[in-house]
Amino acid sequence: MTNAPDFSLADELDETSDWDPDHEPDDFVSGYADEPDPEDVPTVGAMELAERHQLRRVASLRTELEDITEVEYRQLRLERVVLVGVWTSGSVADAENSMAELALLAETAGSEVLEAIYQRRQTPDPATYVGRGKVEGIEEIVRATGADTVICDGELAPSQLRNLEDRLKVKVVDRTALILDIFAQHAKSREGQAQVELAQLSYMKQRLRGWGGNLSRQAGGRVGADGGGIGGRGPGETKIETDRRRINDKIAKLRRELKAMKGTRDTKRQDRQRHQIPSVAIAGYTNAGKSSLLNRLTGAGVLVEDSLFATLDPTTRRTTTADGRIYTMSDTVGFVRHLPHQLIEAFRSTLEEVADADLILHVVDGSHPDPEGQLSAVREVLADIDATEVREIVVINKADLADPMVLARLKLAEPHSVVVSSKTGAGIAEALAMVEGELPRPGVEFDVLLPYDRGDLVNRLHQEGEIDVLEHTGEGTLVKGRANEDLAGELAGYSV
Repeated sequence: MTNAPDFSLADELDETSDWDPDHEPDDFVSGYADEPDPEDVPTVGAMELAERHQLRRVASLRTELEDITEVEYRQLRLERVVLVGVWTSGSVADAENSMAELALLAETAGSEVLEAIYQRRQTPDPATYVGRGKVEGIEEIVRATGADTVICDGELAPSQLRNLEDRLKVKVVDRTALILDIFAQHAKSREGQAQVELAQLSYMKQRLRGWGGNLSRQAGGRVGADGGGIGGRGPGETKIETDRRRINDKIAKLRRELKAMKGTRDTKRQDRQRHQIPSVAIAGYTNAGKSSLLNRLTGAGVLVEDSLFATLDPTTRRTTTADGRIYTMSDTVGFVRHLPHQLIEAFRSTLEEVADADLILHVVDGSHPDPEGQLSAVREVLADIDATEVREIVVINKADLADPMVLARLKLAEPHSVVVSSKTGAGIAEALAMVEGELPRPGVEFDVLLPYDRGDLVNRLHQEGEIDVLEHTGEGTLVKGRANEDLAGELAGYSV
């Protein structure tokens, strides 16, 4: 074994060297250079948002009636649109707010809004939705602007759709089809896509239309190559009947798939209930800031975008109170005025998260022109899913943009409310305190002396119970407080 040479860095440096031992050069590379900065790692929501922005509708694609040769299965390609509404009740401001919301829906779907008009009527026209004179005015607007689509602010009957398209010579869609199209664009999970497809098929089934020869009768079985072929119902069945039957078969298949997926969701929910973990559901109007609030409260990192129905798939995060109790917080799909009943039925399994929650955080946009209308619309949907008995905290969001007078009015109308800003963080601590105060509390009191080898029970008491007194003695840990029935049963053997 040879001796190592007596070498030091100081021997290689003279007195004139400007090397500073406390300063590393700019190109210094440590052994950890390949590890990313935690602050630079994008969240799941940021990656989903970037992916969504990579896909946009292609310009110059038109939806012309002359292109229709089959029963209508066309995907909506909304580009240059004219909005049409019928004002039947309420004030002028209500009508304008409804049209503004329709414009936001159209822009979310990828459209360019060219013109928006509405008509004052007691009831929509049963044949053309708007009056015949107004149809002529819309026709002139369509020709002048070069619009390829007319969107009506209501759910149109099949006859109304057909009559309007015959008169206007462009594609006509209603509010329900527009919302379904947005849901189809934003659904990412397998369950969400199946739910949207079920809603679309349920809507389409009543609105199938045949064009030209598609309305003719078909021969069934082996009658001929031009007939219905094997699987048809016979010579009297029409093409539109065949397509409706196929849609019914697809709907039945989707419902079976959703039933299986619902079983998985129910299993997770039952597991939380078995461990008596409280749950909080964030519900509210679309674009009110529900996902931003979830990120602020739990650091979930879910997708946030300033658009309607940006988030469809529910997200559940586990979090803890200030005293260590565990509970879950779930983000849900946003609601809107006149939410299509097809969507409510299709998303019922998802919306059950709200009905089964212990507490609802009802988020409302304080900067919206009609926040009271948002509250009313959401509560209508909550009534449809039997969630009106769940305790509710109204969270008035976007306080940094809202008028203080509006915030004061909402606070007066909703005493059990809190004003927050998910963007700045203002009011978040107060909101968390209200949530922790409203969570269900354990109901069984205990006074136990736990041996030091049962630290697992002490840990569970911190997570699932409430501790009033905790004292370490020579015999063990003296604990007083409240716990749920299951945990209290395990503690019974250590009572003092």
